[in-house]
Amino acid sequence: MTNRTKISCRDASIRKKDFDEVSLGFSLEEAKSEASRCIECRNPKCVTGCPVGINIPEFIRQIKKGEFIDSLHVIKKTNALPAVCGRVCPQEIQCEAKCILGIKSEPVAIGALERFVADWNRERSIPNHPIFAKNDKKVAIIGSGPAGLSAAGYLAKHGVEVVVFEALHELGGVLIYGIPEFRLPKAVVQSEIDELKQIGVKFETNFVVGKTATIDEILEDGFDAVFIGSGAGLPKFPDIKGINANGVYSSNEYLTRVNLMHAWKENSKTPIIRGKKAVVMGGGNVAMDAVRVALRLGADEAHIVYRRSFDEMPARIEEVHHAQEEGVIFDILCDPKEIIVGDDGFVTGVKCIRCKLGEPDASGRRSPVEIPNSEFVIDCDVFIVAIGTSPNPIIAKTTENLETGRGGTITAIDKSGRTSKPKVYAGGDIVTGAATVILAMGAGKEAAKAILEDLGLE
Repeated sequence: MTNRTKISCRDASIRKKDFDEVSLGFSLEEAKSEASRCIECRNPKCVTGCPVGINIPEFIRQIKKGEFIDSLHVIKKTNALPAVCGRVCPQEIQCEAKCILGIKSEPVAIGALERFVADWNRERSIPNHPIFAKNDKKVAIIGSGPAGLSAAGYLAKHGVEVVVFEALHELGGVLIYGIPEFRLPKAVVQSEIDELKQIGVKFETNFVVGKTATIDEILEDGFDAVFIGSGAGLPKFPDIKGINANGVYSSNEYLTRVNLMHAWKENSKTPIIRGKKAVVMGGGNVAMDAVRVALRLGADEAHIVYRRSFDEMPARIEEVHHAQEEGVIFDILCDPKEIIVGDDGFVTGVKCIRCKLGEPDASGRRSPVEIPNSEFVIDCDVFIVAIGTSPNPIIAKTTENLETGRGGTITAIDKSGRTSKPKVYAGGDIVTGAATVILAMGAGKEAAKAILEDLGLE
């Protein structure tokens, strides 16, 4: 049994100074070598671990044969964003976690193979967008993030006229404003969106549903159904002293300024504090993105402060590893208790307390317990909060008869995203709260299936 093919990355000492992509992906030879490790199980468990149900053995089989166009067609049957998923999907806890090879060895690198197939076809500008027969149905999609794009692609492939309404001036949602270029190049996202345009999906930007028009007004305008996939972009802050000081950012604001508004450029009209010592509160993928961005903006020190241990940290192992390679300092089992503010109103440090782990909480993770008299201070001039987000309430507040749940989420009455309001469906972070890109995509696809069923098209 051959060893898993290692994915090459750029040198940490160089990459931490720029925004170029860290992972280099597989070469043709590496992809074929890794694909050859797949034993083509009769009962492929990997498929059950994929939220969008890609026929994984078949797309890998096509790689073995050198049929990369056919491989992409297999993926595209169920996944509208393969180049994105190949980069940011947590395969290690989903499809790869189910791989039989992983029992005695290492699982097949399914995510890296998916990325290879998407990149190989994109770099050669190979068209893979057949013309679909149109019907007389019209569906509105709210939000151009992963849930919305997934639903749009699935519906368009079934002949539905699809219009996506995006609040921002650029398309892609969290894929554009939330994930840094060094992890997900914007050109990759744009290419996936262009594919959707080529199969007939229409997009409208600067359209704030609830302000520009309400859900009810959209339905009155001739749409047969509406899918809400607007995500969860409202940041959460800890209730600690000094949280309103200058130099304190939510991770959403910090990353949006950099990723969407290009604040890293010298001539940018969007200012950002380029701190020399940055502290990020949190332990998820967003926290890793923020702390690595701080390094690239010139920080001499960049800290992750997380109140649990590495074992409970929700970030992908790969992202934690990359952050460690780049010199990020991890202050584990520590909890910020106060932002220290100078006379000028700017952050000068953060007072933390050390913790130990107690009993598991509702999430299944062991709860942090503060250790008395263990306070200490980390000097910093930028403090970034990355402890989660919740949905913006504007859509729910402006839509009649739409049931909502905890934290401003929209309530789905079944697993297919149907809501309490007829003709209105929802999925992704707007329903579950902040989660992963691929789970949002899976929700978008399931809602699209329900829409087709309710419209009599499937």
